[in-house]
Amino acid sequence: MSLYSFGLEPLSCHAWNKDRTQIAISPNSNVVHIYQKQGKEWTKIHELTEHSGRITGIDWAPESNRIVTCASDRNAYVWTLKDGVWKPTLVLVRINRAATCVKWSPLENKFALGSGAKLISVCYFEKENDWWLSKHIKKPINSTVLSLDWHPNNILLAAGSADLNCRIFSAYIKDIEDKPGPTPWGSKMPFGEVLLEYKECGGWVHSVCFSPSGDALAWVSHNSAISVADATQGKEVTQLTTGHLPLLSVLYVSETEVVAAGHDCCPYQFSYKGPGCFEFVKKVDISKQSSKGNMSAMQHFRNLDKKAITEEEETGLGSLHQNSITQLCILEGPKAKVEKFSSVGLDGAMVVWDFKVFYLTFPTLAGNMLMFHFAVNMKRLGIRFKNDSFQ
Repeated sequence: MSLYSFGLEPLSCHAWNKDRTQIAISPNSNVVHIYQKQGKEWTKIHELTEHSGRITGIDWAPESNRIVTCASDRNAYVWTLKDGVWKPTLVLVRINRAATCVKWSPLENKFALGSGAKLISVCYFEKENDWWLSKHIKKPINSTVLSLDWHPNNILLAAGSADLNCRIFSAYIKDIEDKPGPTPWGSKMPFGEVLLEYKECGGWVHSVCFSPSGDALAWVSHNSAISVADATQGKEVTQLTTGHLPLLSVLYVSETEVVAAGHDCCPYQFSYKGPGCFEFVKKVDISKQSSKGNMSAMQHFRNLDKKAITEEEETGLGSLHQNSITQLCILEGPKAKVEKFSSVGLDGAMVVWDFKVFYLTFPTLAGNMLMFHFAVNMKRLGIRFKNDSFQ
């Protein structure tokens, strides 16, 4: 794990460029700061200052190298790097309430924007007029859209909202893409078609995330629960109510493993093996005491200046983050096998987490007592048993 501080202001959202050498963050203001890594330090190289309201969403398209931002000023901008300067293009999102979240589609030919106007704007570029247009998904959304995520097929769009519902819509735009084929979620996909509507979330749906294959959808809600809908099992939903404070962000790190974080200030790992088989695995964190030993003199004096106390007097949380985690992002590895992910929080810090899953596979375990005892011992050590392999 690596801890980086970007000041005292809360970090509401962040996004990485393709090669992970630059990060775009917003310190709870109307400005986006872009930092570049130089050695072990981060140096600010750009500021995006077109918005007049607080930034609520950032996403960085890896292939086209375009950044999309949205804010409480009800606007969205697509930023393009030209001659070393980021140039904004206004998007006609047509909303009368604050924008809340934004997400590029996998093919980067459109993006979705959620808002407090009880709708989703699906925005695409019209070459003839050289501008970004939008189509609205309104029904049956009854409150603010809080989170979005795209299916790998570039058509389906998952949304969590403050009306305690999690839904999957079709965001197919016939003007820019071919007619989609059938999926486990459904076969008829005109724009705005509802393919999943789960009404028993029990709280605001803070974050949604498709699995790498797109056959499952995970979400976290304000009742401290994490849920998974499985399209291969008749869209059956498995909900796990945790004993933690509410989770704010969820991320798939493999086809079966999920990481979520929120008001408990540290990430947690969960494992989904099928309907009714969703379990808590472990806390992904290190104790604060163990991280103190590697603290440099410069970091010590920064903390002394920031908090006006010494390390011996400090009575903070026993985790790297000292306030709620607001967002998780993949940092290294494909979505099916994430090796590193990042988190930002209200403490103004960004943490890089190492995450690796190892498999030891054996031909068969049936009737083999030696392998059975080996599996029991591995489980005691925290290495879990999965089908005919050890994880």
